[in-house]
Amino acid sequence: MPESKLNVILLRYTPNPEEMVSQAAKLCYSPASVDELKKQVASKDQANFIEKLIDMRHLSPIEHIIFTFGVEGISRACSHQIVRHRLASYSQQSQRYVGQHSKKTGGFDFVVPPSIEKIGKKKWFVEKMKILQEWYDELVEMLGNGGESAFEDARFLLPNAAETKIIITMNARELLHFFRVRCCNRAQWEIRAMAIEMLRLVKKVSPHIFKDAGPGCVNSKCPEGKMTCGKMDEVREKFKKLS
Repeated sequence: MPESKLNVILLRYTPNPEEMVSQAAKLCYSPASVDELKKQVASKDQANFIEKLIDMRHLSPIEHIIFTFGVEGISRACSHQIVRHRLASYSQQSQRYVGQHSKKTGGFDFVVPPSIEKIGKKKWFVEKMKILQEWYDELVEMLGNGGESAFEDARFLLPNAAETKIIITMNARELLHFFRVRCCNRAQWEIRAMAIEMLRLVKKVSPHIFKDAGPGCVNSKCPEGKMTCGKMDEVREKFKKLS
């Protein structure tokens, strides 16, 4: 039952995403056929048009492009936050069908919060995870060790720290919102780290759409009001250099 570390992979995305957005946006105002627009868009650099589109907040065309991520090394506490973003699709590893018995799988992996390490209590925390693992194993045996029929109730002993894996698909408009909320310094540390890594990956394949993506203070005043972290200059510089 080792400690888990965050790993985010961009599994799939709409091919030529910025061309797709340009074609969708220009279709709204052009008498040209779909084939003609496709050729026109493919023959020109769309960078300036895309940036203008984003600046104008004409965002419906970017809903046509989607990004799918594989995420592992996050806690159940983190995944509960992720699925609150409802304009997305999720497939998550099941604790009912995937048992965490130490004899069969090595036990459940888990995430250690940085604050626990900071106060020098990582060893204490790991020991508590081992105790929970023992209780889980014991309950699985008591329930007959019958696969999902045992796992579905034994999982009630598993902590929020237990590692999970999840596949996430979002369109670009929802991603911009996700980054605005979850890249903020006031977001919980784990989902913030995940969101920043997701942003780093999409900027590589769609740099103009996500050029100014990040927390709400990147392009305007902090939306947190009195709850602001007070580090806007530092945050803006960080996301400006993100690559």
